[in-house]
Amino acid sequence: MFELKTYLSVCKSCLVKHLEENNTCPSCQIVIHQSHPLQYISFDRTMQDIVYKLVPRLQDNEMERERSFYASKGLPCPKDVPVAGAEHDTATTKAEVDQHAAADYHRQDDQVNLQLECMTSSLKNLSRRFIRCSSSATISHLKKFVASKLLVPDKYKEIDIFCNDELLGKDHTLKFVFLTRWRFKEQPIKLQYKTSTIDF
Repeated sequence: MFELKTYLSVCKSCLVKHLEENNTCPSCQIVIHQSHPLQYISFDRTMQDIVYKLVPRLQDNEMERERSFYASKGLPCPKDVPVAGAEHDTATTKAEVDQHAAADYHRQDDQVNLQLECMTSSLKNLSRRFIRCSSSATISHLKKFVASKLLVPDKYKEIDIFCNDELLGKDHTLKFVFLTRWRFKEQPIKLQYKTSTIDF
């Protein structure tokens, strides 16, 4: 299920067909986006979970239809492809394949763009300052990310993250940071990091 900003829940195929010809909401006719309406709809995981629980075997039937579609085209089903670099065991069970298919690793979450800058000369800048990640990620996740890139993963608690020169709490999500500290500005959200101790 997908939801629009008006919280109308519709199935993906119906919504995509509608948006091929229109750029408006199928219910209230409000313009979603002038040129790219498909980029401004989001997956409604809660509604999809409810539907799967209410309709017996719906999820299994959808997976079977998807696999048969890709098989008819002579292609592997994307949800059955193992993670790159993982050892592929020929005895992989159907349950393991389904478990991998169900895990989306937050790819369907709202995404935010970040720019991470070092505030002090005692730390080095990251080789890649721009990252894109789930808006559900917390400042603690960012601290661990920065610490791992600086090759000191065990000292992540000593790293402080700032936005607009204001220290951010470790439990703040990036969505919260965006809404409270960066609301009317263009992305990427500019964050700074430094160590809270003198020796790092």
